[in-house]
Amino acid sequence: MVIERRQAGRHRFLASPTRATAAVRRTREALHHVLAHRSRLTWLNEASTRIGTTLDLERTSQELADFCVPDLADGAAVDVLDCILRGEDAPCWREDELPVTRAIAVSEMPGLNLEPDPVGDLSFRRAASIPARCLTDRVPVLVSRIRPHDYARIAPTRNAALAMRRAGVHTYLAVPLIARGVLLGMADFIRVAGRPGFSRTDVALAVELASKAAVYVDNARLYGRERQAVVSLQRSLLPRGTPPTPGLSVNTCYAPAADPSGVGGDWFDVVGLPGGRTALVVGDVMSHGLAAAATMGRLRAVARTLMNLDIAPERVLARMDLAARDLEEDQVATCLVAVHDPLHGSYTVAAAGHPPPLVVDAGGQARYVELPVGAPLGSGVIPYDAVEVKAAEGDRLVLYTDGLVKNRADDVDTALARLRTAAARLSGTGLRAETLVEAASAGGQRFDEAVAIVSAAHPGSGGALLERWALPGDGSAASLARRTVREQLARWRLEELADTTELVVSELVGNALRYGGGPGTLRMLRHHRLVVEVSDTGPDLPQIQHVSLSDEGGRGLQLVNLLCRRWGSCRTPTGKIVWAEQDIPDGALPPDGTDPTPPPLTE
Repeated sequence: MVIERRQAGRHRFLASPTRATAAVRRTREALHHVLAHRSRLTWLNEASTRIGTTLDLERTSQELADFCVPDLADGAAVDVLDCILRGEDAPCWREDELPVTRAIAVSEMPGLNLEPDPVGDLSFRRAASIPARCLTDRVPVLVSRIRPHDYARIAPTRNAALAMRRAGVHTYLAVPLIARGVLLGMADFIRVAGRPGFSRTDVALAVELASKAAVYVDNARLYGRERQAVVSLQRSLLPRGTPPTPGLSVNTCYAPAADPSGVGGDWFDVVGLPGGRTALVVGDVMSHGLAAAATMGRLRAVARTLMNLDIAPERVLARMDLAARDLEEDQVATCLVAVHDPLHGSYTVAAAGHPPPLVVDAGGQARYVELPVGAPLGSGVIPYDAVEVKAAEGDRLVLYTDGLVKNRADDVDTALARLRTAAARLSGTGLRAETLVEAASAGGQRFDEAVAIVSAAHPGSGGALLERWALPGDGSAASLARRTVREQLARWRLEELADTTELVVSELVGNALRYGGGPGTLRMLRHHRLVVEVSDTGPDLPQIQHVSLSDEGGRGLQLVNLLCRRWGSCRTPTGKIVWAEQDIPDGALPPDGTDPTPPPLTE
């Protein structure tokens, strides 16, 4: 009985071939749908590994366009809103305005020649254009079959519309790029003859891909904005120019890191000191980001203040170590201070955990300065020691941060040797800070950290004139100083400064007689300004006093403060020096600030 029933069912099945064919077709369609769905999921998963490999906005957008060609489309383009690229948090435009985008990435099959907007150019959409609707409504727009009049509504220009028509573009799809609720731009796709038009499934696939890629694009945008903020902050904290440096030719360079995480606390400074001396400072906070840039600004302010007080380099580092610990940022920094004395042609150098400076002589020989390297600032290990480095005429001293030599491939000794070789090679063409950075970049090095460089050449006197006289320790010192000053100013053709300078030097000598145990020496320096210095053996630094109308004295330094550009004092091993600086009137010197044949800098 069971066998008869089975045979009857088999006969009924064979008797209905149409029903069997339909069942097979449904089975094949279901299997094809499952396989196609699995293929789309695999493709979308692959996007996570091929898009967003870096935090560069342009490269991420190009990766999105390249990923879609040819798997999804024959041509793809990515446009980002111009307001987003300018740093705005959210796009906004009036009802009578249209969104302005900038072409960031384009990818197409070879031979199409569609003439899209060049990468980097602005794209202005017309009110009736199809891409504009994608941006304003924030929805995908599909043109399954492009009609002749649709080309002008899709293409950015008339020539581009003609190119699309010649290439056989017959379908168009635009999807918005939205991440974290912010509209970033859009991605659009086209297909040419030989492929079917975009379907609803393709729209869903493109929307899913756009949602993934938009997050990567937004990450790149945010990181780029953070990097720009840190770089802008750091540049605002660095000196905008270098002061005049008698007997020294200085140029500087700052190169931010290519990686946003590498931007941080590199700094440099050039400070003019009394007596025509110049302080050169480079430093590096051992961390990155906004916190490092803020710490750098604080330490640079401390260093500049200490240098303006004319404190010795090793004592400057000791005070900076205390300041770094007081910041309570749990950050340490390296620092190198070099003070140039044009009179003796030498540098006084002290370091706190910093790479050694490089000296390149006039013959092209390069060597590192051997000096005791103290602990980094903020570590609490002091004191620091200084060394004196003689500089012959034509020698150049190069101070730098470790970003110039540190990379992931070489050890420190190899990197330092490479820098010494590059500096020696470039000495014949004029070794400048920018050329060192370019040489390091040309060698294939990608800066993982920022670089700050100070390059100082010792060309000789540089037009600076210095004279020195010994003064007696009795009351005749003031009259001798006044007469000497007037005679020297006549030789320098600065007679119009004689009256003011006589009054200033008389006050300085008088203070030395009254409070400093008698004057020691009188020095006059003429470069871009006129500086007068009087030394004595007293330990106390002078200060402006509050005086009443009935007081007969105490107004000397007030007069000096009113008559001079600035004045100050600094301690020496045997006492102190009090100095005053005046501006030289326009036209009193030749255009270059020197005499036609200036004598060498002598003492």
